[in-house]
Amino acid sequence: MELFHPRPGRSRAYHWGEDGLAGISDDHQRLCFALALWNGKDPIHKERLFGLTNSEGNHGEDVKEYYYYLDSTPTHSHMRHLYKYPQNPYPYSDLVETNRRRGRNDPESELLDTRIFDEDRYFDVFVEYARAAPSDILIEIILCSRGPEAALLHVLPTLWFRNTWTWWPDQPKPSLREIPAKAGTGVIHASLAALGEYRLYCEGNPPLLFTENDTNNERIFGTQNPTPYVKDAINNFVVTGKREAVNPNRTGTKAAAHYQVDVAAGGTAVIRLRLSNRIAAGRSETNS
Repeated sequence: MELFHPRPGRSRAYHWGEDGLAGISDDHQRLCFALALWNGKDPIHKERLFGLTNSEGNHGEDVKEYYYYLDSTPTHSHMRHLYKYPQNPYPYSDLVETNRRRGRNDPESELLDTRIFDEDRYFDVFVEYARAAPSDILIEIILCSRGPEAALLHVLPTLWFRNTWTWWPDQPKPSLREIPAKAGTGVIHASLAALGEYRLYCEGNPPLLFTENDTNNERIFGTQNPTPYVKDAINNFVVTGKREAVNPNRTGTKAAAHYQVDVAAGGTAVIRLRLSNRIAAGRSETNS
């Protein structure tokens, strides 16, 4: 049986960390956008690259993932990224235990060695960015199933503010909130005094999940949380079905659009979003 080695990372507030797949941010890393995924089988959703710590890897710290930076212009006006996500449970314990048993002179056990990609049971997840203007970014997520059968993939494009308010509580706290929009589109409104206002337009009007980018003290330290809505709430909602984990008022400092996509064997699905400070990008939406 595959045992999962719990890590505190998914429950810690994002200050300066490694959260997100194929992510972007502003130049001060205040507002961040990245991808999270869940194959319906893993014990946690895939929000960050998994790697071994110094004490676990026989050659020290080592990321055990396959990801590729495929293209980028010098100005980053266009970027393309590929992440390979297994359709079966990610072999966390296998990688940890096998590498821990090996010595310094032994080769590392890599993700491919676990045979998790046998029968091509994985998704190629392409994320592409194209800038219409410096602060107007088009986002396309292309999901390609390489396996022999149709497979369900939960896709969670995620927007969050880096947590600075616990360091400087006297500064205005940023906010994310859902706002009314035209049919077929979900919109997350982002506001920070030093950055201005942005909106993430989500094609297809997916459910929007909101929480706070605050550490889950209860899980990590066994102490009370100042708010019931904490950093790993979206994981808990999607993976364990804890509907009360996310904020029903649809506000917070971390939010995700929740797409559930059935991808045919050898098939492709596409999700499109737009992150913009140009309100005109959503001309026909209803003002909140």
